[in-house]
Amino acid sequence: MGKLSFWFCICILVALGLPNAAKVGAEDKIEFYELKKGNISVKLTNLGASIVSLEVPHKSGKPIDIVLGYDTVKEYQADKNYFGSVVGRVSNRIANGEFKLNGKVYKLATNDGKNTLHGGPKGYSHVVWKVTKYENSGNAPFIVFTHRSNDGEEGFPGALKVVVTYTLVAEGQLTVFMKAKSLDDKVSPVSLGQHTYWNLGGHNSGDILEEKLRIMGQFITPVDENSIPTGQLMYARGTAYDFTEPQLNGIGKRIHLLPTPAGYDINYQLDDFDPAGKVRPAAIVENEKSGLRLELSTDAPGLQFYTGNLIKDVKGKGGFTYKTHAGFCLMTQWFPNFVNNPTFPQALVEKGKVYKHHMAFNFTRI
Repeated sequence: MGKLSFWFCICILVALGLPNAAKVGAEDKIEFYELKKGNISVKLTNLGASIVSLEVPHKSGKPIDIVLGYDTVKEYQADKNYFGSVVGRVSNRIANGEFKLNGKVYKLATNDGKNTLHGGPKGYSHVVWKVTKYENSGNAPFIVFTHRSNDGEEGFPGALKVVVTYTLVAEGQLTVFMKAKSLDDKVSPVSLGQHTYWNLGGHNSGDILEEKLRIMGQFITPVDENSIPTGQLMYARGTAYDFTEPQLNGIGKRIHLLPTPAGYDINYQLDDFDPAGKVRPAAIVENEKSGLRLELSTDAPGLQFYTGNLIKDVKGKGGFTYKTHAGFCLMTQWFPNFVNNPTFPQALVEKGKVYKHHMAFNFTRI
């Protein structure tokens, strides 16, 4: 099956009718799924609980796929860019691959120099998730991915049940709801991220530097030479990191002014964070050529804005070669290295406490 293209696999599933109970409960077998409502179609796989594609109409009326990805299972298995995947147990970086919790130091598997990135060498992005519920039609098509994360997995303490639900709640709106529940008495940090690369001109349309972006966050968490937050907050207005203006700015407008002009890879403190779980606007992106507008909302305190700086001649879907800045990520999250910085918002899961993380992606016309 690894030699078949995603699209061939999906065609087979569609031909079989994609019944609601089909493919549910399979263990360690990579499968593909589709949610469709009106003129939006989302294709997913249980490898990494990943978004494979998302098709919406171009202003010409023709559907375009605005998600970067691959054609084959083998390419996804070898992926180092986290295309479309859910990352965790803790998204982003943990300094020196360790943290101290309740007097005990935990040593983690490292995969970013001395740091742990997106959960380690085999984080959730490389796990084959179990599909426990799936409705591909009706008023609100949805799919539920679950994963049992064992105590000691990549060095993290405690066993967790992790659940990710994708739902097309309305035409043009995709919601993502993540939660994690402790299965024992141990305390563990949790910060799940959804690491899709978007290009509102189409995945094969070139770079995203002319797309216009607004972020509802006035402060960033500046980083050291190892991309670890210093623990301080920096006011972004008037700097190369400023995307706060009501008039949307082009992503590439100030990129040459960055300390590392390769591109953006920084966490924003989003405005109006409410620990009780209030969902509020986080970012808006517009592409004038396609006429598409993406509005992102979340209840998370932070947002990692990344411009695909490390994508270099990657063979993508349809044989198209992705270059640097071929897509952008807007990954809502708890701040990088929060477990080593008590001044940052904390996300610790223990018995009787459930981690919850909401996102809503709303696609409209400009």
